[in-house]
Amino acid sequence: MLSAWLLPEHIADVLPADARRIEELRRRLLDRARGYGFELVMPPLLEHLESLLSGTGRELDLKTFKLVDQLSGRTLGLRADTTPQAARIDAHLLNREGVTRLCYCGPVLHTRPSGLNATREPLQFGAEIFGHGGLEADLEVAELALDCLHAARLSDLTIDLADARVLRGVLAGAPVDASRLQDVVAALSEKDASALEALAVGLPDETRHGLRALLRLYGGDEVLAAARSELPQRSLITAAIEQLEWTARHLRAAFPGLAIGFDLSDMSGYAYYSGLRFAVYGAGSADALARGGRYDEVGAVFGRNRPAVGFSLDLKALADLAPAVGAGRAIRAPWGDDAALRAAVRRLREAGETVIAALPGHEVETQAFECDRELVLLDGQWQLRAC
Repeated sequence: MLSAWLLPEHIADVLPADARRIEELRRRLLDRARGYGFELVMPPLLEHLESLLSGTGRELDLKTFKLVDQLSGRTLGLRADTTPQAARIDAHLLNREGVTRLCYCGPVLHTRPSGLNATREPLQFGAEIFGHGGLEADLEVAELALDCLHAARLSDLTIDLADARVLRGVLAGAPVDASRLQDVVAALSEKDASALEALAVGLPDETRHGLRALLRLYGGDEVLAAARSELPQRSLITAAIEQLEWTARHLRAAFPGLAIGFDLSDMSGYAYYSGLRFAVYGAGSADALARGGRYDEVGAVFGRNRPAVGFSLDLKALADLAPAVGAGRAIRAPWGDDAALRAAVRRLREAGETVIAALPGHEVETQAFECDRELVLLDGQWQLRAC
């Protein structure tokens, strides 16, 4: 018999020190987003399944927990990603004509972990811009993602840029059905040359050559020059390369120490993204700290096919990588029913101080706090002094 206190696999409690670090980071990131003009929304954790999985959300089907609503008998889902919910809010609840900037921070649930040590309950922070199809919005989202990682005190960042239109341009006019396309995307993602060669059998020579070239097109600025000479001369590919160059130039100007790479065979989220996309990595991190890009079809199923671009990250994972913070500063105070003492404690707390009262018969617990001052009675007055 399992113990009642055991949690499901890849689900864990967040204990005080970690919870404080996550919460402080959450506030910093929300403040950064607000500085860009993003408005906070709080979508529900539970929705009708068809709303969560409609349109571009269908790829989340295997990640989504499903249950039956006891009130309506309809199938509900526990969200695995907040982006479709933000699109629904933009399309139906706000329904604005101009640009809408939305941000959010809340838990999502996954049926399976993304890695061996990953949680199935990430705390997803994200930001979305709806209503502007120009590169200015793509750049703003990438800059906010980088600013959020800097707010977590992370340095030595690398951003990898890619574009979903490159593969679409390579495959344009080729007889590739949905199943074959899925296999091609997987082979490119895994950089599996032999699998890609087998999948390219029967395709036009120009398409086969372009697919082979994609496997080699990752690295620095030389990638874009090579892409111009090795990929098919098609307007979709040319536009993607020019926009990658434009974005990289502006990111270098805004973040002089930022390392920028290009990986034109990066197919993560290929079915989801419609244009430029990016992934940000930290020093020594194998997994991306943040991912984002353009997904203009996200709102189509809600009846409002607006341009959309955004990014998201797992705040729990980010907090684990952020530099540790010391114990919070606090004031130790005795417990008592003296009116002047209680008034002094209230004043200090209203001023933003942490005041820990020693409950009768107990030592003050200071594991998460460093009591560097104490409230003492001196000359008939309650005063602070250094511990």
